[in-house]
Amino acid sequence: MNGPRYPIGKFQGLPGYDPVARREFIRQIEETPARLRDAVNGLSEKQMDHPYREGGWTVRQVVHHLPDSHMNSYIRFKLAVTEDEPTIKPYNETQWAKLHDATTVAVEVSLALLEALHRRWVVFLRSLSEAQFSTTFRHPEMGIITLDQNLALYAWHGRHHVAHITTLRDRMGWR
Repeated sequence: MNGPRYPIGKFQGLPGYDPVARREFIRQIEETPARLRDAVNGLSEKQMDHPYREGGWTVRQVVHHLPDSHMNSYIRFKLAVTEDEPTIKPYNETQWAKLHDATTVAVEVSLALLEALHRRWVVFLRSLSEAQFSTTFRHPEMGIITLDQNLALYAWHGRHHVAHITTLRDRMGWR
């Protein structure tokens, strides 16, 4: 068991990336909105405001975090293919999760946003050439990141946060 913080384990990139791995990562990104919607289906408002682990975000904050994070990633992909190794701006996800919208807005707003965002993102990802997946951006804290690495990370990221909710549901007996 990986525990409630990392229910599917910590992210581990691949030593190399190929078209088969990319297709799988894109498929996972494509499925994230539906998996997230399924994970929260039927939860009450009280359950939405329950943390997925002690000291962790609430289900509501997790749901709102996904489009926040994935919008940033989508933009990073576009910057990397339109600019020469752009330096991206990180954001403080912990502080974003504390903002009023992340703690009060109905999750349906972010579910719809994530669905629309991922439809665009997947079309964009499927249009990229092999060479474009090797393009890079510079993350001020993480260094040079290839689009292959970022693709793998965000395929994991969606599954990671959906698992926060599904494992909480299992632990709490929320059916």
